[in-house]
Amino acid sequence: MATEDTRADATAAPLDLPLRVAIPISKIMPWAIFGVVIMGLCYYFVGAEQGATSIFSGMGIHEFVHDARHLLGFPCH
Repeated sequence: MATEDTRADATAAPLDLPLRVAIPISKIMPWAIFGVVIMGLCYYFVGAEQGATSIFSGMGIHEFVHDARHLLGFPCH
């Protein structure tokens, strides 16, 4: 004989799945462009800010990102 608990479980409604929300491209593009610009700047400062391509004089930025250069495999010596 079934108890009330098992009957309630057997007749329970299925779980509602989350709805998919469409995000318009006009909302995504500014963030995507911002991300690409920030990543490009990071790549430049870690990978190319020294020598002939240097924007800033001196070795301050090179020394600041020196360990990151080696971690990412950029040669600098």
